Amino acid sequence: MLKQFLRFMLLLGMTQSALADLPIDKPGRIETLPVPYPNDWVIVHDVAFDHMSVGRFMVLDINGGDIKDFFKGSFNGGFIAAFTQALKKPEMYVLEHYYDRGTRGNRTDVLTIYDRATLEPVDEIILDDPKLKRAEILVSKFVISLIDDERFLLFYSFTPGTFVTVIDLEKREVVNGVPLPTCAGIYPTGKRGFSSLCGNGSMVSFQLDEDGQVTEQGKIEPFFDVDRDALFERPAIIGDTGYFPSFSGAVQEIDLSGAAASLGEQWSLLNDEDREQNWRPGGAWLAATDSTGRLYVMMHENGEEGSHDYPGSEIWVFDPDSKTRVQRIPLTLPAIAFDITMGDAPKIVTTNIEMSLEVYDARSGEHLNTIADFYHNWPLLVYASQ
Repeated sequence: MLKQFLRFMLLLGMTQSALADLPIDKPGRIETLPVPYPNDWVIVHDVAFDHMSVGRFMVLDINGGDIKDFFKGSFNGGFIAAFTQALKKPEMYVLEHYYDRGTRGNRTDVLTIYDRATLEPVDEIILDDPKLKRAEILVSKFVISLIDDERFLLFYSFTPGTFVTVIDLEKREVVNGVPLPTCAGIYPTGKRGFSSLCGNGSMVSFQLDEDGQVTEQGKIEPFFDVDRDALFERPAIIGDTGYFPSFSGAVQEIDLSGAAASLGEQWSLLNDEDREQNWRPGGAWLAATDSTGRLYVMMHENGEEGSHDYPGSEIWVFDPDSKTRVQRIPLTLPAIAFDITMGDAPKIVTTNIEMSLEVYDARSGEHLNTIADFYHNWPLLVYASQ
């Protein structure tokens, strides 16, 4: 016992000596981030599967070498939060909820508004209408959207009735709940509206007035067979056109520029050789675009019924105007989600099957970097900085 005690005191003294060499950290200092963020920064959703009550969003520099280089900061996102960011204001929006006993008790749904420079919450809107509780959907960026020059924020509610809740960000209050039976997804449409895909293969559209009330409605009658070849509800939106991949490898264009959505062309991602090898789209987040308007789709071979959520082994790049594939980018490890940074030198950032991030040059396809060692964190969805 005496030897163990002396060994402990020796280690304690060594630790105190080492700590004495560290500079004294002054309390109350707040660092700020540059706004807008550099093009090579991304925001990554840590969904925290093993501690969902304290999920978060991490701001990362994808050119960093280790954690002290790439990690720029984080902010909260409780219980599978939804996230979107403003383009014209230094604000980011997190739709989340909490319980007053941590994981139990009374639930409070809230839209939290974060400052992009400090990552501090600057305001919140309590969502206390029980009919308009947010839907907890793990892998969709289209459960929350900004419309009308970022005046209105819309989010998908499921209680189990389905609604789109309308928040006036200028007034900081909920102004409407639009019933949305059997439909889901929020795709900005026209001047001040949105569209949603429906379970029978149709699409509905709504236009709102300056008070957030519905003034016009439109509908595309069923245009795809949900049993034979369903559309992913996770499109890439390029300009005013949504590019919706199908489970089998088709793409349905939908024009979102007018008061109501309208059908565009349908074309295939596959050639005859691709079909023989059963290439198909798949993944948790499988389509994106860059600043030049190219379409990127994550693909896997040997696809079959039910493989639409499989990780992708390649990302295919298409010119949507000519509807032709212009590039194939093999991935070092299969990926479950990705996004693409903006600017003249875009980077592809994937979440691989080991829950690490891989960075690729979007033009050459070269693998540039791996960001790993997230420990108990789960970097699922990637958002390019805006």
